[in-house]
Amino acid sequence: MAEHKHGTMDISVQEKTFAGFVTFTVRFCIALALFAVFLAVFAT
Repeated sequence: MAEHKHGTMDISVQEKTFAGFVTFTVRFCIALALFAVFLAVFAT
């Protein structure tokens, strides 16, 4: 079995994926909040 040394794995792809996920989640939550405000103001 190969020896594993902590901290030697390249995680740049995982970091980019996570950053994209966080960006998407934040933008989606903002869009939902704006949609809820739109419905509260204009829906009868």
